Amino acid sequence: MGWLHTAKFLTTAPQLHFLPELNVPEIAFVGRSNAGKSTCINTLTQQKQLAFASKKPGRTQHINLFSLGKQGVMDAVLTDLPGYGYAAVPKQDKIRWQQVMANYLVSRENLMGIVLMCDPRHGMTELDEILLEVIRPRVEEGLKFLIVLTKSDKLTRTEAAKILSITKLQAGGGDVMLFSAPKRQGIEDVAQLLWKWAHPDAAKASAKALPSVDEAEVPEAPDA
Repeated sequence: MGWLHTAKFLTTAPQLHFLPELNVPEIAFVGRSNAGKSTCINTLTQQKQLAFASKKPGRTQHINLFSLGKQGVMDAVLTDLPGYGYAAVPKQDKIRWQQVMANYLVSRENLMGIVLMCDPRHGMTELDEILLEVIRPRVEEGLKFLIVLTKSDKLTRTEAAKILSITKLQAGGGDVMLFSAPKRQGIEDVAQLLWKWAHPDAAKASAKALPSVDEAEVPEAPDA
């Protein structure tokens, strides 16, 4: 968790070619406008205004990068991509944003993971499914992928279990997690997963250090 709390604004860019070339892992956050993307980023990083949440969805048109790393050493980057699909945005702007996003997702070399925000009350939309198709070739090559079902506090337990099951079928091998900022649900799970994505060697070492079921000491049953 503490790793994500180190997030700092790095740079912003209206187009892909303005982004700096980086040699650290990059994790991109994407999603429809109003899906709770900015709230999720701010909750994970414990910073109220790191990611900009416009009062008029669809107005945040830039790609924003945030550096991560303890003791001032950057070891990963979070990317906040423009929200998409908001009805009031002019069609030409929608097309431009979608092209910028598609170019980023397909060509950004150090991109190693994608987090898709989805409002579970509406489920996966046509635009979400198009995005999945865009990144599918890279996912098949090893790109990490997570769908975060935001605003899960708006659902009953039965509704949450149902949408979780449905989304897992739609995810095409990616992870799916429920998330609620007000109820603090899913925060630690998402944070741990993102850390493992960005630190695969350390994650493997930690897994090897844990005793297996056979190796772990099992207390003897008391005498009858």
